[in-house]
Amino acid sequence: MVRNEGEPGGGPFWVYNQKGELSIEIIEGAQIDKSNIQQVAIANKSTHFNPVDLVCAVRDFNGVKFNLLDFCDEQTGFITHKSRLGMNIKAQELPGLWNGGMAYWNSVFVEVPLITFNPVKTVNDLLKPAHQN
Repeated sequence: MVRNEGEPGGGPFWVYNQKGELSIEIIEGAQIDKSNIQQVAIANKSTHFNPVDLVCAVRDFNGVKFNLLDFCDEQTGFITHKSRLGMNIKAQELPGLWNGGMAYWNSVFVEVPLITFNPVKTVNDLLKPAHQN
């Protein structure tokens, strides 16, 4: 995780998964219920953001591959608003690497220096100092 400096995206939050267990997961902004004042307040106070630096064990201690589908919460899809060919559309996002795909992982989030996170989500991001040589 890097410190939250207002970039678009998600962050680490405690959530109840589909099994009713408390789990730490990466939550995207689109998953926050904007009509729920408490959820919005928690998101606005978030201190960290999720860069895509990931270390993942794909085998157990005996060397047997994990079936990663066993760790996915299939009910964690959500609707986002996007633009396609100049038209505003709604898109269903299925559980991805973060949102739902890691619902039953044993997760540990570690703060890393901000310099390790230099996203390009829009063309204007290329104008930031980190992308200049």
